[in-house]
Amino acid sequence: MQRRTQFVALGLLAVLSIRLAAAQDQMEDTDPASMYLMNLASGTSQNPPGWPMPMLMTHFGNWSTMFMGLAFLSDVQQSGPRGGDKLYSTNWLMASAQHRVGSNGAFEAVLMLSLEPATITDRRYPLLFQTGETAYGVPLVDAQHPHNFIMALGFHYTRQIAEGTTLDLYFAPVGDPALGPVAFPHRGSAMEIPEAPISHHWQDSTHISDEVVTAGVAYKKVKLEASGFYGSEPGENRWTVQTGPINSWSTRLWFFPEKYWAAQLSFGRIAHPDVLEPGDQTRITASVEYTRPMHGASWTSSLVWGRVHSTATFRNSNSYLAESVLPVSKRNFITGRFELVDKDDLFAGQPALQNDLDSIYDSTFRIGAYTAGYTRDIDLLRYVETGIGANFTAYTLPAAILPYYGGRPVGGNVFVRFRLRPHE
Repeated sequence: MQRRTQFVALGLLAVLSIRLAAAQDQMEDTDPASMYLMNLASGTSQNPPGWPMPMLMTHFGNWSTMFMGLAFLSDVQQSGPRGGDKLYSTNWLMASAQHRVGSNGAFEAVLMLSLEPATITDRRYPLLFQTGETAYGVPLVDAQHPHNFIMALGFHYTRQIAEGTTLDLYFAPVGDPALGPVAFPHRGSAMEIPEAPISHHWQDSTHISDEVVTAGVAYKKVKLEASGFYGSEPGENRWTVQTGPINSWSTRLWFFPEKYWAAQLSFGRIAHPDVLEPGDQTRITASVEYTRPMHGASWTSSLVWGRVHSTATFRNSNSYLAESVLPVSKRNFITGRFELVDKDDLFAGQPALQNDLDSIYDSTFRIGAYTAGYTRDIDLLRYVETGIGANFTAYTLPAAILPYYGGRPVGGNVFVRFRLRPHE
């Protein structure tokens, strides 16, 4: 009887030691510095910690790796004399590799690529009332530019410097400074919408910047960051990496009241962002993002405000965005994006008309864009979440520019969505 009791005790000790070892390994894989990096989106921005990031994870030796990818094949049709139609693809693939550094630190390298320079021909796709950047030396109006082949190339070092306190140091030859909300390609509420917001250049257009250096400190529910970066928008050659001096700066404050919420307030000065526009910009943004688990997915919504001040024209212009993706079941998603944006460069490619409108209306026009859509997941590929969807956009615009847009313009997209399927 005594020997049997000893065998039982030894067995219990063995099971307990195995469980403790497994728990220790799990703790090592989820130390605060590593977990901090796991929650990042673009650059040092964050979706709510409770948002289930659609990523694949694996290990190569002592390195932890993560892969994410999203692609849309879209056909757009737009009405009016300034509308267009096109078959195009927006897409990106991101990979990161993470390694422990000592007992309290972690290092991560991030690479994000896009084939949009090849899959979006003529350096644009139609998007009514979109402005920003250039193509063939002419301002892009009513069109969205492709992203760069190298969307991000960055390096993080994080370290837990005290209980509940993490230091983050970030350098990126191409990356996202501490300015604005989570950029729309990474934002949970935008994952089922293939086209960019028309408020993009008021809120998160710096997500592909050069020579980015950021330092941040996170303490429990608060994170404070500051960045320096090269302020000019990417050049027309989307296959190369441009360089320049660190001539712009920004700062951002994050607040995470609990795991389903994320809020930020940021301010920055951007040196000569557009090659065809004089002067600098100052930008202030604020955003709130909320996510809630539903039907095996997440209902995720964002509210974003951005204001731009031009040092050349002394104009202030505002943008407002409300965005949501609602899973009505595990396979069915309803999407919405509603925007109000003050546009002052809708006729930048027509200087004579721009001057005439400027003399009468001050050339600033508030545009409303109201998008509603639906996506249905289908089982097509084993390792890819495939969805078929469509959305429709209606616009409101001042009477002064109705003749140039043909009354009440509308637009629609039909698309197929491909996303790397996370491990279940």
